[in-house]
Amino acid sequence: MKKIGIAYLLALLFFCFSQCSKPVEQTTQVNQGKIYPVSSNGKDISYQMTMYIGHSGQNCPGCVEWEKGHFVHVDCQGRGYECTVSANVVLSGNSYNLTAVTIDTFGLTDQNFFNMPARSLLTEDEKGQPVYLNIPAQLIYRDSTTLQFTLNGLYYSASAAYDND
Repeated sequence: MKKIGIAYLLALLFFCFSQCSKPVEQTTQVNQGKIYPVSSNGKDISYQMTMYIGHSGQNCPGCVEWEKGHFVHVDCQGRGYECTVSANVVLSGNSYNLTAVTIDTFGLTDQNFFNMPARSLLTEDEKGQPVYLNIPAQLIYRDSTTLQFTLNGLYYSASAAYDND
């Protein structure tokens, strides 16, 4: 009888500990964004970038300065990780100072501005080693002619420069 009780207790403990570890893994994955190549036309390579951004407006009276000192809250923009956002971009420049231009008009937002939080997106280098494309926080505006967004000051590093919060 004692052996069955001990076996039952061990099984229960194993089950509890295995269940308790799952949210930690999910939290790490929630904050992790990625960028990977999707197509090439010989000259430019387009990349798909997917990231988790945004926070609830319940505790945010406004964190984007829209016009003349007026602040507003916009869902799925800024700090946090409530929404999944994907966009196709073309990168240009060198690995220490890159520019990303969106090639899908409404991938990030249908607004005329986008409050880009600081993000480190996981990818691979030419040798298949993990590297991060780091995007500093910036408020970007849609180009009135092309309707695209341009992200500036991007760079690669061996470790994440931002915590993606």
